[in-house]
Amino acid sequence: MIRVALDVLGGEAAPNAPIAGAREAVRAWEDEMTLLLVGPEEAVVSRLSEFPEGTVSWVPANEAIDLGEPPALAVRRKPGSSIVRGLEAVRDGEADAFVSAGSTGAIVVASVLTLGLLPGIDRPPVGALFPTATGRVLVLDVGADIDVRPAQLHQYAHLGSSYLGDIQRPRVGLLNVGEEADKGGGVSVAAYGLLAADSGIEFVGNVEGNQIIAGACDVVVCGGFVGNVLLKFYGSIRDFVVEVLRKEGFGEVGDLDGVLRVLDGTEYGGAPLFGVDGVSVICHGESPPRAIKNAIRTAVDAVSSSVVRDMRTRLEVLQQSVEEQ
Repeated sequence: MIRVALDVLGGEAAPNAPIAGAREAVRAWEDEMTLLLVGPEEAVVSRLSEFPEGTVSWVPANEAIDLGEPPALAVRRKPGSSIVRGLEAVRDGEADAFVSAGSTGAIVVASVLTLGLLPGIDRPPVGALFPTATGRVLVLDVGADIDVRPAQLHQYAHLGSSYLGDIQRPRVGLLNVGEEADKGGGVSVAAYGLLAADSGIEFVGNVEGNQIIAGACDVVVCGGFVGNVLLKFYGSIRDFVVEVLRKEGFGEVGDLDGVLRVLDGTEYGGAPLFGVDGVSVICHGESPPRAIKNAIRTAVDAVSSSVVRDMRTRLEVLQQSVEEQ
């Protein structure tokens, strides 16, 4: 049975949205996992009766980290926060994974400080799955690190390839403004050289924005600034399509539920933080219960597939190769 620690204070609709998402997750996967609800007594204990017996427990946490707080300072000043306490539960073996819709910066900092980094990782990226014409694509980084270096993009390629373990040789693309090897700035050109020279990954070269949605690759690596813009753009498409249909007189869009579900960000729920020594899943601050539910599913799948172990093994090989050069 997989144990997932859920931050009850994370997100703009906390604690109601996380607890509602937890209820949906328990109803769907009660036989696969249990939940640790991390938050203050007044927000959690009275709600435990809403769950079947034995499916949830409580981890006390009396503080929340606000979105406007400097992440590193807040993590150090609030050791009793729901983010820190939830990650400590993973570190101490009380939980197998952590899920939060709280401050992304605070989750990144607390994950690094509490769980530690995998070998050879400079800074951990956040990865997000997007729909494409041929299936899905994993994009990383989507916001953890704005100023990225070539070596980090190289690390992202290995992290993403390892995560997509169901694909034998995931195709890796470098997000750029053109397909030629000399396109982009110095970081992109240097990263292209590192990726092209690495036989351990299936590098398909530079990919442009239109090629992502066409399914040109399985993994896209980029800096956190560009990746976050892409994340927010993708996340707005569904509502845009619905509004266009409404204005064009289509009225009810129930016949397009299948199409719209593909574009619905709540289908994926949360984005794993790659490169830390444990499973830490980050949700959008506005996540509704459905997104929280599916983020919990993401965490369960990551644990059951031993993704952190596989990443560690792959990174140890990469680190050895870099040291020998």
